[in-house]
Amino acid sequence: MVPYDGTVVSAICCPDKFRGSLTAAEAAAEMAAGLRASGIAATELPLADGGEGTLDVLLANGRRLTTRVMGPLGDPVDADWGLLDDGTAVIEMARASGLALVERNDPLRADTRGVGELLLAAAEHGAKRAIVTLGGSASTDGGVGAVEALDWSLPLEVVCACDVDTRFIDAARVFGPQKGATPEQVAELTQRLRALEVPDLPGAGAAGGLAGGLAALGATLRSGFDVVAEAVGLREQLAAADFVVTGEGKLDASSLNGKVVGGVLRLTDKPVAVIAGYVDVELEEHIHVLSLTERAGSSQLAMEHAAALVREAGAELATMAAHRGDQEPKWHRRSR
Repeated sequence: MVPYDGTVVSAICCPDKFRGSLTAAEAAAEMAAGLRASGIAATELPLADGGEGTLDVLLANGRRLTTRVMGPLGDPVDADWGLLDDGTAVIEMARASGLALVERNDPLRADTRGVGELLLAAAEHGAKRAIVTLGGSASTDGGVGAVEALDWSLPLEVVCACDVDTRFIDAARVFGPQKGATPEQVAELTQRLRALEVPDLPGAGAAGGLAGGLAALGATLRSGFDVVAEAVGLREQLAAADFVVTGEGKLDASSLNGKVVGGVLRLTDKPVAVIAGYVDVELEEHIHVLSLTERAGSSQLAMEHAAALVREAGAELATMAAHRGDQEPKWHRRSR
């Protein structure tokens, strides 16, 4: 590691959401407010990994539309989606086929027809390309509902922004219990997936196999974080800042594998600090980590007072940056 001796005058605040307490935009704003109070210029750049909240992050350069589609259990839902300035549609599958849309899920019945209907709506609005963000699904239908709604053909170029690398056949085993499936139902859903002629690619199991179903029609599977990072110009923003503040609600091993915190660490060699609601993983020595739960005394208090705690953490980081020669831990650039 090489000591970072440059003058710290600017920071980029690029967190994911703090689930249950702050959106990514709210978290970035509180981080930035704490830094600015100590005279550091802070840029807010909320991020996402392709899961819930990605639509809001990407719509900074576009407009929001609403289309009535079939929900995961057949009831109509009014699903928001986005059309970016460059003509790209952004469809967050959870808005049409998400677990949060049902009071009591039926894992064997739930399907993704609404996602297919949103893709058709995007094409009707003139979109030539669509980003489908995956996460928070109610279904494990392998994308059959969406594929049937599309009449087995994609009306536009589709990129699936995957927040996991689960394979298609493993979707029921890995995610079924989260959607209310019993062990017997997991076995039945797995058999259904095996019966489909879908390439068993890494990430194809995202959103109960929706990623694999769309891939069978020609969609491209990509890391959700990478898709978002490119769309918001993250590399350029990181290069312009003196140091970086990122974070999320729970920092654990999965945070470093395809999620926002791990993605940010991978893309920059600038000094990095991580603010998290709860911390369950050790990061490299030179990356400073602040836990809101430790500050608040309990996870409940941390969630209730997340905004104020994130702002306080930002102010502490600003003080550390200004006096890093006298305090520990010291700020370092990461060796490449």
